Amino acid sequence: MKRKNWWVVGGMIIAVAIASCQSRSPIETSEGDRKPKVVTTTTIIADLTERVAGDEIELKSILKAGDDPHIYEPVPRDSIALERADLILYNGYNLEPGIIKLIQAAGVEGKKFAVAEIVKPLDFEYQGQKVPDPHVWGDVENSILMVNAIRDRLIEIAPEDRAEFTENAAALVAELKLLDAWIESQIETIPENNRKLVTTHDAFEYYANAYGLDVLGTLIGISTEEKPSAKTVENLIEAVKKSKVPTIFAETTINPRLIATVAEEAKVKLGDRELYADSIGSPGSDADTYIKMLVTNTRTVVEGLGGKYTPFDRAKVELDLEKSTK
Repeated sequence: MKRKNWWVVGGMIIAVAIASCQSRSPIETSEGDRKPKVVTTTTIIADLTERVAGDEIELKSILKAGDDPHIYEPVPRDSIALERADLILYNGYNLEPGIIKLIQAAGVEGKKFAVAEIVKPLDFEYQGQKVPDPHVWGDVENSILMVNAIRDRLIEIAPEDRAEFTENAAALVAELKLLDAWIESQIETIPENNRKLVTTHDAFEYYANAYGLDVLGTLIGISTEEKPSAKTVENLIEAVKKSKVPTIFAETTINPRLIATVAEEAKVKLGDRELYADSIGSPGSDADTYIKMLVTNTRTVVEGLGGKYTPFDRAKVELDLEKSTK
């Protein structure tokens, strides 16, 4: 497990609080005041982009909270949005195959950028071939790289707003560094023998790899298009029984029926809360931003696997980090 000793610039937490309270103002309609049109594919990229851009762009996310990017089929309004965009920010690594095909089609003339593809991917075996795992945001360090890339792409289309984009990105990165350290400290409270993760699909390899968990097994691979065979279900049940892991987890974008069957047959608990894998939560939920999504997932995992959850307190994490570096 990697160890992070991030230094945190004093006073950045105040800037984070200010940035997080920003809201988009109504879009100006006159041509002289037209804001750049930015289209994102996933809710995670949309949230990070909104934090960096503030109210300097007109932002549209194709996917909404709860949408599954693996199987989403674009509709005509998506084509219109992409054709009108000055900048398209998509995940890449084939997370959203239907939308990627549309982005690559004729008629889309705006700048295009695969945000997740700045990260060196973990490989996954699929149908006898190694393919990149697209769920890079599970490791917060990767999301920091994504934030900086989003900042740079926004500066390209609106250089006059460079200062605001830079300030907002710096504030967000400061908060992400605190989140990264907090997640590691939370996972460390789980008894070592319980640090095993069983979920519906293989979306948590980056999270597990970064914070000291072992993905014991999943019903399906990295794409929710896959259908688990009876043998796969049987093997997962046996693996869960042998591991003595106390809890396994369902996900918000996938029908929990089969993973509930695994829990019942293996005589273990199914988590009280579902994990957010490919989408943030709906507005007003406990996971309606990327940061809240990671906090909520971590709480679910820690409490389910017998750890001691402590709420994410930015000021306390910053103080603890300062003490650890003295």
